Amino acid sequence: MAFYGWIISQCQSLETPLQVQLQNGIRVLDIRLAKIEGKLIAYHGVYPEKTPFQTILSAVHEFLTSPISCRETIVMSVKQEDYTSTPPPVFSRLVRDEFASGPGGLGILFLENRIPTLGEVRGKVILLSRFGGDGAEWEDGLEGMGVHPTIWPDSEKDGFTWECKDVHVRTHDWYAIPSFLYIPEKVSLATKFLLSPATNGNDNNEDGKPDKRDATSTRPTLSLVYTSAASFPFAAPRPVAEGFGWPNWGFGVEGVNSRLGKWVLDALSSSLGQTHTQSGSKLFHESDPDIGIGIGIDHEKIEAERLVGHRWTTGPRLRGWVLMDFYNQPEHSLVDLLVECNFRGRRTGEEGW
Repeated sequence: MAFYGWIISQCQSLETPLQVQLQNGIRVLDIRLAKIEGKLIAYHGVYPEKTPFQTILSAVHEFLTSPISCRETIVMSVKQEDYTSTPPPVFSRLVRDEFASGPGGLGILFLENRIPTLGEVRGKVILLSRFGGDGAEWEDGLEGMGVHPTIWPDSEKDGFTWECKDVHVRTHDWYAIPSFLYIPEKVSLATKFLLSPATNGNDNNEDGKPDKRDATSTRPTLSLVYTSAASFPFAAPRPVAEGFGWPNWGFGVEGVNSRLGKWVLDALSSSLGQTHTQSGSKLFHESDPDIGIGIGIDHEKIEAERLVGHRWTTGPRLRGWVLMDFYNQPEHSLVDLLVECNFRGRRTGEEGW
């Protein structure tokens, strides 16, 4: 919701309001809020983003109750931006009250502190609470305010991990890059988190140190990958995401989004030689344990492919929740690429065959 703030705080285009984002396939929302005159409004850093939280909730409720999209799922991360002026318990209570009084009430939320299966949360919002103190303002405390990270170190370059019940969560949120010269390193580090630990051959403990356990462990893993980055004055959000100049001609810098798109294309293309024909199989199951990068499903396309047979690749498995600035650049292509990852590298018996 960061549509304003020019070079410092703007992270999305005014041409892509929330309703458009949802129609484009966005399913993970990073909502930053602050208390203004007793109400919550969107905020990013020091800049007010104008949109009331109730307006956000109305758009989400409309999407999840539409006959076309009522079986979709949205992940909503809520983070407090005014912690220096508003006590965390006050903010936490206000978030709960505004959810309760908004369209859909608390019933639209998945509030358990665990990673659910997709079948459990169709038509719902999975709350990722990056706020809350001890959770005293919620009926079940920290166990009743959605997925609640146990740690979140600020701008940890190598990423960090935390446990959410039986799920191992790997997070990359290195946003304070020194300048645009660090864009290649930012992309290199972030994309590693989209690969499974078995593919990557490495993982981190909660202290950020390499995990010595067997990388081929079958424990459920979820990756949260922030491709966004910003620091003033040499790494503003827009040039970091979109790049600038004419990099193809050697005069400029290629942005994160273009580099990420090329990385995904290369990863998907590298597996074309390892395919098998799949016919007559269901692609998703209501108890699917792997919530991937995108959740939208074209059922007519699936049925057509079921009838004629379709060649599904055996790898790689790119999985995670990806959060990015100016997602519609370049040329509205990145979201479609990431959604495609849900259908690549699928394994019989693991993802709803």
